[in-house]
This record gives sequence, structure tokens and C-alpha cells, in this order.
Amino acid sequence: MLLPVVLAALVPLAVGAVLAGNETPPTASITPATLEAGEEWPGGSATSRQSVDNRDAFSHFSHGIGFEGEMNFRIGNSVFRRLWVSAPSSTTASDGLGPLYNARGCQNCHIKDGRGRPPQANWPDDTAVSMILKLSIPPETDEQKQLLADKKATFIPEPVYGRQLQNIAIQGHAGEGHPHITYTDVTVTLAGGEVVTLRRPEYSVAHLSYGPLHPHVRLSPRVAPPMIGLGLIEAIPEADIRAGADPGDADGDGISGRVNEVWSLSKAQVMLGRFGWKAGVASVRDQSGIAAANDIGLSNPLVPHPSGDCTPAQTACLDAPNGNSDHTGGVELGGELFDLLVFYSENLAVPARRDPEDATVLRGKALFHQVGCAACHRPTFTTGEFEGQPHLSGQKIWPYSDFLLHDMGEDLADGWPEGDASGSEWRTAPLWGVGLTETVVGHTFLLHDGRARNVQEAILWHGGEAQRARDTYAALTPEDRAALLAFVNSL
Repeated sequence: MLLPVVLAALVPLAVGAVLAGNETPPTASITPATLEAGEEWPGGSATSRQSVDNRDAFSHFSHGIGFEGEMNFRIGNSVFRRLWVSAPSSTTASDGLGPLYNARGCQNCHIKDGRGRPPQANWPDDTAVSMILKLSIPPETDEQKQLLADKKATFIPEPVYGRQLQNIAIQGHAGEGHPHITYTDVTVTLAGGEVVTLRRPEYSVAHLSYGPLHPHVRLSPRVAPPMIGLGLIEAIPEADIRAGADPGDADGDGISGRVNEVWSLSKAQVMLGRFGWKAGVASVRDQSGIAAANDIGLSNPLVPHPSGDCTPAQTACLDAPNGNSDHTGGVELGGELFDLLVFYSENLAVPARRDPEDATVLRGKALFHQVGCAACHRPTFTTGEFEGQPHLSGQKIWPYSDFLLHDMGEDLADGWPEGDASGSEWRTAPLWGVGLTETVVGHTFLLHDGRARNVQEAILWHGGEAQRARDTYAALTPEDRAALLAFVNSL
């Protein structure tokens, strides 16, 4: 049975020719940019010095990490790659999976430390291993409204199915259901006559195991993002990110980035959100604890509940054996291993640029700024002090993101508020490493739900605050569009 719960973002995308007929506009008169000092090392001195020509391009440790750091990184990598099993098990260091889960290990979602992908077919022909469906409902009680107001929560979970749909379960239990995706083709004609076919997704849930979803449930598909440069992002001074916010568009440029204020589990206070598709998480440590609990079902120092995302309505799940043990501090993923997992996640290095001095790439860089992409995809920051990790401190980095929320228009809206983020706002995604996606994971699917099959399709889905830049890109000559894409893919 298919439950018809569909995202509300179905406003038609602007289609049709940008210019009359197939008229080709004149080539833009623009002076190619120059390569700036340090630009070839987007992670500063922490940039990986290893090869970028193979699938391990995202899996190297930060340069300058030191001997002890390298050892801790390698142990953390083993935790990241570990496949967990259900409890009780003779393998007590690796039990505690589920009972409901999306993957048996971190690496299953973040393939080779890179980007996940949407399923290529609906279940049972494919499984959504590296894309989840987040679930929420509008607040219904005063207590729920107060949780949101106090920022102790960024959303209210669905009462039966919890924070996200877990499609897999341990033996003796049933997975919650399976995401079902239907794509509709949308054609866009660019200057010069190029026709691009985009795919508009609609989401629903099939094969529900625990009864109907709440009548006002909200769904948001989320593909696992790449892991590179997370520690450098966390090291950016909060004030520097906040300085770029312009919620009232005081400068009148049509760009009004906002911050997301969220509760940090590790710091027990409200902090700037900078991770996740809607900047709903404050730190790498917070993200690691939340993902371990919700995606794998592992209790940990930040989320000590052994049943993961099981809800009070799922009594069999709550009553199942768990892997909590005294020798791991009363949780399944103990503090020592958890710290190493966090360290590993903080130190996955950004790869070096490819051909940054190429003439076409430099022309594309100039066009990237002229079109307006850099208004949100801010090229640089300088990191502050990262306690205990001097190799991440004081680095000029090139993430190409302002880490702010922007309204991207109704075509990309998921109708899923998260903290201060509305249903049409998204954090600007960093672009570093984007051109290595296919090398690392074998695909080029982009955006929060993987609907875009390449960089050009991702640009053409931009709306809202980015509509002007999107339309300017669409009006470029084919040669100039190719140059801009060459620049982005060199990052």
C-alpha cells in the first residue's frame, strides 16, 4: 500500500527559451580572473597532499596532523567503517545495532567519505541506504511549542515513526517503511538552444509497518553530504559567519542570508548552526552523536538512549536487548571510541585543486563572480583557534559557502522547517571537492535530495534569492557556461 504523503513544493519551474528562438547571445566581455595566493590549497596548510585521481581522494588526514594525530585518525577511521551487529553478541565491542536503523555503519551512508545518492529505483529494486526521509509534525501542545521556542528542539518528531524513517530492522523486528520517489521531467531551454531535462521528485512512503503516519506529517529527503573539511568549518569564528547575515536585505542586493540558532548537545547551550542541509547542527561532535543514534541506533555519550529513534508507540523496539555495557560507560558507542570518531570526522582533509591556473577555469572563476554565485558561495574564511588542533587553526580556507540560510524558492522547498530555517531555506552548501564527486563515489548527484544529476542541473534548480544568478547563468553563451562549470568542477 502506498501512502500519498507528498512534498508541497510543486510550483512549476520556469521553463522555455531564455532568448527568442535559438538566438545565441554575444560572448561576455570579461577579463579572466587570476589565481590568488593559496587558492590551490583550499584547506590551507591542512589541505591533503595525496593523490586526487582515485576513490580515496576524500579519505586522507589533514596535513600537519602529526604522528599521534595520524594514529588517532586511523583508529577513528576503523570506527567509521565498523559494521555494527545486534545485541546480544559475542562481539560486545560492536553490538547495539538498531533495533531500527538506516545503515550498519557510517561508511555505508558517506560512501568513501563522500556524498550519498538517492535510490535509483523504488524498493525492492533498490534501497535508500545513503538517503533518509526526515519526519516531523507541526507543534500541537504547549510543551512542544515551548521546546521549539527555547531551541531545545529544531522540530517535533512524528509520534509513531520518530525523527526519520528507518527502513531496516534487526531480526525479529520490522523496518518502518520505504521511501517512494516519482520523477517528472521538466525541460529548460538555455541560451544558444541547449535543452536541459530536469527531474522533479515527489516523495511518499510505502509499506508502513506501524500504522498510518500523522495526517500532518512533513517529509524531507536528505542525501548524506561529503565529510571533507568539517573541522575547518567548525574552526571558523562564529562572529565571521554572523557578519555575513543580512536578514532584512539592508544592502538591497536581493540576498538576505540568515543564521540558524540551535541547541548544542555537547555544549548544553544555544549556538550557531553550521552543519546539515539546513544548518540544524552546531558541531561535528553533535552531528556524530545524533547520526550514531538515529542512523545506526547506537547509544553514545550525547544520545544515551539504547533504542535509537524508537518511539513510545514502538514497544517491541524499546523492549529489545541492547548493547549498553559497563566497560563502555553504559552506552553502546563508548566515550573513547566516540572521541576518535569525532576526531576522524574533523580531520578528513580537503583535496587540492585541479588545474586552477587553466585559462578556461580562470575565465569560469571570473564568470562565477559576475553571475552572482559568490554572493552566497563566499570563497574564503580564515579559521580561528581550534583547541588542541593547531593544524586546523589560523588557516585561510576556500569552502565557497557563507554557511547561512537562504530562501531558495518554492521549487527546492521541502516544506520542512528546522529550527529557524523555513521550509524553503537551505544552508549554502560548500563547493570544495564537488568536482571529485564522480571520482570518489561514481556519480554526480547533487542537492539535498540528489535530484540534480550534475552541477548545471543544480544551478538550474536555484530560485528565490538565487533566481537572478540562475537566470544570468542560463543566458550565458554555451562557451561561457562551460567555463563556469569547469571552474566549479576544479574546486
